[in-house]
Amino acid sequence: MTTDAWGITDGFHDTAGGWHSTSAETRAAVRRAMGDAAAEAPPPSSVRVVRQGAAPELDGPAELTLEDGAVLGVTDRLPADLPTGYHQIRRLEDARPSRLIIAPHRCHLPDGLRIWGWAAQLYATRSTQSWGIGDLADLHRLARWSSSLGAGMLLINPLSAATPVAPLQPSPYYASSRRFRNPLFLSVDEVPGARTAGVDLERLAATGRVLNEDRRIDRDAVWKLKGAALEKLWAAFAGSDRFDRYRAEQGRALREYATFCALAEQHGAGWQGWPAEYRRPESAAVARFAAERAERVGYHEWLQWLIDEQLARASGELRLMQDLPIGVDAGGADAWAWQDTVTTDASVGAPPDAYNTGGQDWGLPPFVPHRLAADGYTPFIETIRAGLRHAGGLRIDHVMGLFRLFWIPKGLAPADGAYIRYPADDLLAIVALESQRAGAIIVGEDLGTVEAGVRERLAEQAILSYRVMWFQPEPPAEYPELALAAVTTHDLPTIAGLWTGADVEAQAAIGREPNRAAFGEMRERLRQMIGVNGDAPVPEVIERTHDRLAQAPSMVVTATLDDALAVPERPNMPGTVTEWPNWSIALPLTLEAIERERLPQAIAGTLARSRPRASGQGDTGRTV
Repeated sequence: MTTDAWGITDGFHDTAGGWHSTSAETRAAVRRAMGDAAAEAPPPSSVRVVRQGAAPELDGPAELTLEDGAVLGVTDRLPADLPTGYHQIRRLEDARPSRLIIAPHRCHLPDGLRIWGWAAQLYATRSTQSWGIGDLADLHRLARWSSSLGAGMLLINPLSAATPVAPLQPSPYYASSRRFRNPLFLSVDEVPGARTAGVDLERLAATGRVLNEDRRIDRDAVWKLKGAALEKLWAAFAGSDRFDRYRAEQGRALREYATFCALAEQHGAGWQGWPAEYRRPESAAVARFAAERAERVGYHEWLQWLIDEQLARASGELRLMQDLPIGVDAGGADAWAWQDTVTTDASVGAPPDAYNTGGQDWGLPPFVPHRLAADGYTPFIETIRAGLRHAGGLRIDHVMGLFRLFWIPKGLAPADGAYIRYPADDLLAIVALESQRAGAIIVGEDLGTVEAGVRERLAEQAILSYRVMWFQPEPPAEYPELALAAVTTHDLPTIAGLWTGADVEAQAAIGREPNRAAFGEMRERLRQMIGVNGDAPVPEVIERTHDRLAQAPSMVVTATLDDALAVPERPNMPGTVTEWPNWSIALPLTLEAIERERLPQAIAGTLARSRPRASGQGDTGRTV
């Protein structure tokens, strides 16, 4: 595979080994999407990434300003003992500054790591006190219960912020911002002032808890109630030193995000449709709006502080592994803030494969590689850092995107897309630096089409692979040590759904054409692996499956709460929008009931016995 100066590859091998060439039409469309179709070559990068201990040559004397403010003079090469961090180097010849990143050689990974944990969709994990959706108080309770069972971590779906305008986006993987979080997950009962708020709040709480009676989560109804309650509490908020420190710490990014939310409330979702004067975050009109609507901007900053406080409390119980989506909503806050670095004239997806024969278009705008480098990788740094805040781990969705992404130019089908190469060495170095600073492990979701050499490169960086039983031909006992092992994911059938055939029938009922042969082979492979008859009851199949999973030598093993409750529905049906209630199906039992159920206790016991938690393995991570 060859790559041109813009990162466009000449083609790719599919999962069956077939070669697909990049057409002239696709190449031209990609160049147009990059916005530099007339240029002969991309501009030079304004950032240099160096691994700690190296002493590369320089092209002349320079002044080096370290992250802590110290200033050093350098001549022909960089010192080998520079501290890791984000520094600035300025050539004396032309005074041109550029960012210098000194990164560790690998990500944080504790010696002897061997832990297990639940994988949970937080929105689905409701308690009797929830207002129709699982919240951060529920996460706190789930973490405490999991820890009592011997879990060493808890993997949760992305908490990324959605644009606060109805209808609210249900997908946690289609975020308005990956730097900030969704206020839907706030526990109103734990907001300062809630306990003395009086009858009005009690009425809203009672109405919210009635929503728990329906397994289908209605985010708009939840937000209507929570928004009303939060605005009452904001009106009574007298200020806080902690809030002031949070605002100062988050700085420009928080104010920009909060301003976006206030603008969206007034002009609707999708900044491309706003009045022209508000489409650029640095415009004078946006500055005037933020000043005139300072109270509303402050409200959205306050919501983010509340989420940060509640998430910090939950993470104090158990290591949380957060989940980083591969991209953002083209009409959302991050795309608005970074519109010179992303392109909305192409979207990210995947080429056709055995399970998605038409390919996938995820509708997410990609970073333009040379523009990301020209910005000193700031958007990527801020994104990774936010994902690691109050986390002891981070699962990077579609980690292959650090190496290459499948672009689908606007107007073309997924089958006509092309892979675009990214500066993987630089991006991996930034992940390693942020991982070490946060004291957090990194997992790379490497399912699907993975080019040769990628998994080996991730292993060198101490990034755990992702091994899913449904896709692995070998038994768990043969999985690699440097991995997170699981039975399934949110995009694949649950054990009950596969075993009973409910998942295939659900696909057919909504008009899809499931690959019945492939799912039949998956079921038969499971039957042989766990040694049961074809008519074995679902609970027995689930227990035996986790008995096998427990044999994996992998450092981390997860079990889904969906499987622990024998749920037949999968959380998400890829390729659907309205046909399936994606990301909107609550677990059938409350947290209080789950804690008393036999099957979760049995699964937890099996996994805990296979990897007893040693000192240091349950550390919660830290934020610096």
